[in-house]
Amino acid sequence: MAISKIAQPQFNPYGDDRPVPEADGGFWRAPVAHERLAAVLQLPGSKSLTNRELVLAALANGPSLLRSPLHSRDSALMIEALTTLGVSIIAQPGDGTFGPDLLVTPGELTGGSINCGLAGTLMRFLPPVAALALGPVAFDGDPAARLRPMRATIDSLRALGVDVTDDGRGALPFSVYGTGAVAGGDLEIDASASSQFVSGLLLAAPRFTNGLRLRHTGERLPSLPHIAMTIATLAARGVVVHSPEHDLWVVEPSEIEARDIDIEPDLSNAGPFLAAALIAGGSVTVTGWPRATTQVGAQMVSILERMGAQISAVDGTLRVTGTGSIHGITLDQASELAPTITALAALADSDTILSGIAHLRGHETNRLAALAAEINALGGDVTETPDGLIIRPRPLHGGIWHSYDDHRMATAGAIIGLAVPGVEIDNIGTTAKTIPQFPELWAAMLGGTPAIIGAVDLL
Repeated sequence: MAISKIAQPQFNPYGDDRPVPEADGGFWRAPVAHERLAAVLQLPGSKSLTNRELVLAALANGPSLLRSPLHSRDSALMIEALTTLGVSIIAQPGDGTFGPDLLVTPGELTGGSINCGLAGTLMRFLPPVAALALGPVAFDGDPAARLRPMRATIDSLRALGVDVTDDGRGALPFSVYGTGAVAGGDLEIDASASSQFVSGLLLAAPRFTNGLRLRHTGERLPSLPHIAMTIATLAARGVVVHSPEHDLWVVEPSEIEARDIDIEPDLSNAGPFLAAALIAGGSVTVTGWPRATTQVGAQMVSILERMGAQISAVDGTLRVTGTGSIHGITLDQASELAPTITALAALADSDTILSGIAHLRGHETNRLAALAAEINALGGDVTETPDGLIIRPRPLHGGIWHSYDDHRMATAGAIIGLAVPGVEIDNIGTTAKTIPQFPELWAAMLGGTPAIIGAVDLL
């Protein structure tokens, strides 16, 4: 039966008077959990690591093989973009679990047109690479991508002597006019809106003629673990990033060594599945969980434990077991995990306060406003603060859950739908950004079927 569009006012990701877009062809009814879970999951490579390693492999001094990368919309867009710039990326037979490995061979960088989709890593990582190309590189993306802040990248490239045209928007679309080299040197930026501005510059900095001495001048820098991830990937390829003082990074000009890299599983993608154990009861087990990692998703273990889960980690296998209770928490710097935590918090037995996540207003959509709007529309009580959310649990009812073309908003709706009958999610297909075949995998989890997340070839 077709579901009619709701007439009440909704948060608009486009920031104007246009109606909120609905998915063509109806809505996805989030399945309710009727039985305790006993699911086992395998995860493909991390999106954050895959796109960092693709960039570094493209700038390296020889071919690199990336084993078990994530094959999703974001990584496919990065592959297409690098290929446009002159990099050779060829699929190679892998272990057969998650699709092909990728053989990346650097080439002479040239101009072209790049579609960023909604990928923040692409729109922030590739412009410094494009500055090293010979010829203009035009960047654009999905309509919602034009709302994502890009001024820090644009202004930083101009400060380094690179010609960038954006008609004063400080956002997509814009063009970078590369001359084949970037002088580098001292640079100050305000990266308060996203740590990706820092990471994008650090990834290309070894190829700058004078390296880079980068200082963040803003009051607060979000997602520090993602910068640590960038520094670790550079170190694995022989590039040393010095940090002689807080918010200062120094990269000397150097070669980026070719390496064959095993990509860690994506721990943030595991978050919604692990959270399901707290709602439905039973357990969700993830195999291949790394012993040590720079991924933000690893924080889910301690967060879920604080919210009421029992945790068992043995020999690379992580098991989360629900205890029948979900507790509210106070948490700072939840970063990309905030949508999953917020959805759980709406079903908890006490209030949750999330802080240090103001930068989520500049993600695929304004996630803070979107989460508040969607949960409140189902009868919840979520209040925005200057840098976060206060979630006060209330009885929820079914209704339309808008995804805003944001994969983490879509999975947050699915989490709530486990406990609330009648939650209908528009554009569930947006989850392909990082989790291909999410609806089928979600159903497999509820059915007790072992699931392999991301075993799909998008090349």
